[in-house]
Amino acid sequence: MVEMAQGLSLSTLTTSCSSGVYGSTPSWRKHFKLMKRGQITSATDRHHSWHQCMRRLFLTSNPNILRQRNFRVEAGWLFKGGGQGLEASCERSESANEDILIFFFQLDLATRVQYALNLEQYEIAQQLRNKMTEVEAEVMRQQEAKRGSSSKSEAQDKAISIIRLRADLQSAIESEDYALAANLRDEISKLEAESLAASAKALAYENAQYSFRLGQKVRHKIFGYCAVICGMDPVCCESSSWREIAQVDKLSQGSSQPFYQVLVDVHADPNLLVAYVPEENLLALEKADTGRFDHPYISFLFYGMDSAGDFIPIKQLREKYNRPRYEVPIDPEDEEPHGDS
Repeated sequence: MVEMAQGLSLSTLTTSCSSGVYGSTPSWRKHFKLMKRGQITSATDRHHSWHQCMRRLFLTSNPNILRQRNFRVEAGWLFKGGGQGLEASCERSESANEDILIFFFQLDLATRVQYALNLEQYEIAQQLRNKMTEVEAEVMRQQEAKRGSSSKSEAQDKAISIIRLRADLQSAIESEDYALAANLRDEISKLEAESLAASAKALAYENAQYSFRLGQKVRHKIFGYCAVICGMDPVCCESSSWREIAQVDKLSQGSSQPFYQVLVDVHADPNLLVAYVPEENLLALEKADTGRFDHPYISFLFYGMDSAGDFIPIKQLREKYNRPRYEVPIDPEDEEPHGDS
């Protein structure tokens, strides 16, 4: 699915840029031509092309950063693991980056459909709708599997299989076929373990409690960088190899805690971009921070910054994670009545 959606979306994005969909941001056309120079065939190539494109686009539109690149070297101590032998790059997540990328391409397809309708290009609009439906159906299937919806049905299916196997086991015992009975016992034990794991995953998503919200600015407890929450899972959904590199098993709460997709301020490290961070490693800011925060994905995922310095997620992002709209609390001092003049 990732290959299909990315292959489609890369083509879609470069086409839309050249056709003028992004009329308000013409610099996209120039930078995304980088992706058209050669065929992208692997996930690594896709990630590298996207990363280089976004990095070049951001640095070109923010020339001051080019003069501030030494800041990353001077602040390098922030990205050491405090004697734990870890660096911030250990939490870099290509899968989280790809997840954001596919989400953006879905938005891009929707924009192109509307653009075609505005131009009364109904045949093109229908073709784009068909592509969008295909991508969205597969993304939904993956999200259900990830969030435990399919895990619940999987657990129910396994429970039915266990009941049947126990009936077969009883028959095998009664007929004194002890070899078959032993095999059935092993199979039942395996299914019971799988059913328990599936049920636990489904339950975790149903009862997920998060300490942080979409758009909230946070600071990494170990590496010190500032970041913005742009996605969340109630448990770690990364691969076993990623968990080993990030030393998830050494966390006090392990993998059974919320993990967050975070956008890392490029002033801290322009090469990190997206990290996948356990809840125990994040801290809420002690006071409002309305200072500058730069990241190439910010304008795609958020409307802007609120009065507390956090970012306001777009409606589609809130719907993706089923999160409510957050309203900034009103300062009581602002509500005091003014005296008569």
